[in-house]
Order: sequence, then C-alpha cells, then structure tokens
Amino acid sequence: MADYGTIFSLWRADAGALWPDYTRHRFVRELGDGTLPRAAFLHYLAQDYLFLIHFSRAWALAVTKADSIDEMRHCAATVHALLHLELPLHIGICAEAGMSEADLAAVDERIENLAYTRYVLDAGHSGDFLDLLVALAPCVLGYGDIGARLLAGAHDDRYADWIKTYGGADYQDLCRSVGALIDAAAERRLGAEPQSSPRWPSLCGRFRTATRLEAGFWDMGLRPDAGQTGGAGDQP
Repeated sequence: MADYGTIFSLWRADAGALWPDYTRHRFVRELGDGTLPRAAFLHYLAQDYLFLIHFSRAWALAVTKADSIDEMRHCAATVHALLHLELPLHIGICAEAGMSEADLAAVDERIENLAYTRYVLDAGHSGDFLDLLVALAPCVLGYGDIGARLLAGAHDDRYADWIKTYGGADYQDLCRSVGALIDAAAERRLGAEPQSSPRWPSLCGRFRTATRLEAGFWDMGLRPDAGQTGGAGDQP
C-alpha cells in the first residue's frame, strides 16, 4: 500500500477491512481490467464531477480552519489541484462521450453523493481543522492508493486516462503533501503521541465513516440507472 505518512497509515490500519472494501471494490477491479461498463464509468464521472465541486469547497473551508500560513498554503494548493487537475479529467472524458460541462452540471445528485459530501462539509463546519482533514483523507489518499496500484500492475488501456491521472507523479506528489499536512496538523493539535489523545477514537471513527461512504460511492457507480430522473449521467 502507498505510504502517505504516519497518521494516515494509523487511520488506514484502524479501518481494517473497510479499507480494502473501498480500494479493492468491484468497481475498482473492473476499472483496472477494463470490464467496467462504459455507462457505469460515465455515470460515476458525472456524479464525481458534482462531488469534486463540494470537495473543493471543503478544502477551501480548510483554509479558514487552518492555524498557520503553511496549512493555508497546503489547502489552497489542493483546491487548485482539484479544480485544475481532476475536474478537467472528468470534463474531457465526458466531452468525448458527447456530454458537455453544462450536461454534467445538470445531473441529478444521487443520495450517496449527497450523504458523502454533506458529511465532509459538516465535519468541517462542526469540528476543527483536523476533523475536516480526517473526513477528507479517504478520498484524496484512497484515490492515490488505488491509482498507484493500478498503474504499477497489469491494467487495461480502456480507462488509462483515469489510472494515469491518479497513479501519476503529480497526483502522487499531492498525496504525499496531504499526508505530511495531516502528520503536522495532528502533532500540532494532539501532541507527539496522538494515539494517546482523548480525540483519537473519534478521529478514527470519522475516518471509518468516510471510508464506508467512499465504498458506497463505488456501489452507486455500479447502478447507473438507480435513483435517477433522466439526468445526463445516465447516457451511454
């Protein structure tokens, strides 16, 4: 598994089977071997486009929750990566399938998407900087974990753009940066022995919940016709 810092490794270990349930989900396996139906992939991308908009807002919220200029810079850089690296990937792939950015913006947001994005935003609004980071971590670092593994192994070229984006150097650098940010933020707020902090169990709980919501997002991706009312995300 990818190494993105000490605290993330501890959270990932605490999550137990929830982590492989997410990072080795059927959706991920089929994406890697090229058997994922194109309709499911496009549906996922359309929902993830909406997700990334909320996710960008959450990282922007982290700027206001930060205690130092360095933390603010890290979070601002992540917002930039989301808006200028990930969103263009979604827009470009969907454009090749005949879906414009206006089509993506008009897609009905699935319940699984609402649950996850609002959970993350609530963590940020109701908690502090570290509460928000732990809710954000499974997405940012989980995609890095998945991308690195798929890129390093045998994979079909059908979804190569997605795999190369998340397994590539730019995204892996971002993951290492976020991991370092989490390590520094935890030491700043919890001390040199974070696992002894009274907050540690609740932080691990937040990580587990966000990881479950990530797996639910993949479940949603495998059901492109469920819960929709004719949005562009259902188009083949």
